Amino acid sequence: MKVKKPVGIIGFGNMGAALAGRLEGIYPLIVFDQDKGKTRLVKAASKAKSPQDLLLKTEAIILAVKPQDFAPLLKKIKGLAKGKLIISIAAGIPTGYIERRLGMAKVIRVMPNLPAKIGKGMSCLCSGRLATTKDLNFAKNIFSCLGCTLIIKETMLDAATAVSGSGPGYFYHYLESRKITGKIPAALIKDFKIALQKAAEAVGFKKTQAIILSEVTLRGSLAMFKVSKLKAAELKQQVVSRGGTTEAGLKVLSKGGSLNEAVKAALKRAKELAKK
Repeated sequence: MKVKKPVGIIGFGNMGAALAGRLEGIYPLIVFDQDKGKTRLVKAASKAKSPQDLLLKTEAIILAVKPQDFAPLLKKIKGLAKGKLIISIAAGIPTGYIERRLGMAKVIRVMPNLPAKIGKGMSCLCSGRLATTKDLNFAKNIFSCLGCTLIIKETMLDAATAVSGSGPGYFYHYLESRKITGKIPAALIKDFKIALQKAAEAVGFKKTQAIILSEVTLRGSLAMFKVSKLKAAELKQQVVSRGGTTEAGLKVLSKGGSLNEAVKAALKRAKELAKK
């Protein structure tokens, strides 16, 4: 039996913790967070003393820190990342930015969404300049533990952020604005899926890709709503970050705009964030 290589995770926010929870028992894990209490929850994982210590112990590392902590983290691990596989889930940070700061690292960028927490997520992946097909498939296998995956070009990752990344937020807004707390009308589900698919096509996705993104995002959002027992407004807040893409899209919906317009606003914001 082939032994799977260890996977390192730096950062235990919502997505980092979700990843660790889904991967525990499937891959050997090495984890680090400044808050040691968070990593104690993953019983089977080895605990690194620092980001640098983690890089010395594994060849594949997932960076799951907040965007504001990303640059300082890259500074800490610079010099240790040569030849390593670095998987980033930070929104709006291109692979080229990471490659320039880490030198000869192999970089994969991933955009998961909220339902990944329950294994019903939609994760879009793209590779940087040095990452191989083998590296990309390795990352794909990891994120398949969180739901569905789709490999796309990096030029489309901001669009994926606006569609599947922010999609659950749009859906929960639909429910909240219509005061739906129990059974969701089939017509609303159908209308949302069609609207999200058309919005995905409008920002450049092929029809086959748009169908996958809309169907999986909707299915995951529905499952999250049923499993969590939370109100739509509470789930929406889990997707929204201040000044982020989802917030930009929701502002449009709150003013009576269409889902198509909301996705375009979220894409515009994603591109703005990428330039910062």
